[in-house]
Amino acid sequence: MSFATENPVLVEVARSGLVESVHRGAVVVLAPDGTVRAALGEVDTPVFPRSTNKPFQALGMLNAGLEIADSDLALVCASHAGEPGHVDRALAVLAAAGLDEGDLHCPPDPRRAAMNCSGKHAGMLTTCVQRGWPTATYTHPDHPLQRAIADTVIELTGEKIAAVGVDGCGAPLFAFSLTGLARAFSAASRTRAGEVMRTHPWLVAGTGREDTLLMLAVPGLLCKAGAEGVHAMTLPDGTTVAVKVDDGASRARGPILVAALRALGALPDNPAARAVVDGLGRGAGLVLGGGREVGELRVPATVEAELARRLA
Repeated sequence: MSFATENPVLVEVARSGLVESVHRGAVVVLAPDGTVRAALGEVDTPVFPRSTNKPFQALGMLNAGLEIADSDLALVCASHAGEPGHVDRALAVLAAAGLDEGDLHCPPDPRRAAMNCSGKHAGMLTTCVQRGWPTATYTHPDHPLQRAIADTVIELTGEKIAAVGVDGCGAPLFAFSLTGLARAFSAASRTRAGEVMRTHPWLVAGTGREDTLLMLAVPGLLCKAGAEGVHAMTLPDGTTVAVKVDDGASRARGPILVAALRALGALPDNPAARAVVDGLGRGAGLVLGGGREVGELRVPATVEAELARRLA
C-alpha cells in the first residue's frame, strides 16, 4: 500500500475517555455486481492480502484437480487456532495422501500441524500427490501448483499480480489492490470454498475467534481475517467489504467491519448474536486497566456518517 497520501483514521482507541491511539487505513465496499459503493482511503494500490487470500488459494487447488471432503476443504481455507480438532484434521488430510507432518513446510507453532496455516499446506501437498507433482518444492513460486494458484488469483481479482512475496507460513503471497481483494472475495463466496467456510466456521478460525464469531452471529456471512490488519467479508446478498489497516493492527479490524455491517443495515436481530457483534465492534476486552475494561475501540463518528451516507 502506498502511504504517499494519508489514509483516514478508521479506528480510535479510547482509554478512560481519552483517545490515546488511532489506526488509519482503507476500506472498500462493493455492490453484488462488483461496482464500488463506497471507498475510504487508498483502495487501488497493491497490498499483500495475507491469509484473507486462503479461499483463493483453495480454489486454485480445486482448479488444479484437488479432490477433498468439504470439512477438510474448510480447513484448507483456515487460519485455525491449533486446537486439537484442527491438528487432528490436518494430520488426517496428510495421512490420506500418504504423507505426514514432516512433509509440511510451514513453521512449527509449536509443531507444524498446529501452525495456523497447516490446513492450507496439507491441501497444497494433497493436490501435488493427486496430480503427480513434486512435494519437496511445493512452496516454490515456479512450482506448477503455485502457478495454478496465481492463475486463479488473476482470474478472481481481475488484475495482474503486482508483486510476489513470501507469507508468514512460507508459501508464495501475491499482491493486488484492496478493490481486487474485495472483487475476488465476492467471487469466492459463490463457490464451494465459500460454502464450506460458512458451513464450518469453527474449522476456519477456532473457539472465540473473530471469523467464527461473526459467521455464527450473522447467518450467511462469509469472512476471513489476514495478518497485518487485513479482513474481508461478504454478506448473503453479495455485498462485500475489504479492509486494510495501515499499521497492521489486528485489533482495528473488528470495529470497522462492524461499522460497515451497521451502515449496511446487516446487524443481527437476535439479542445474543447482536451482543457478540457489538463486543467485536468496540474491541471488548482489549483496553484494560488493572485487569478490568477501562476503554474501547471505536470508529470515529465522521467515518460512520460517511459510510452511512455513501451506502444509503
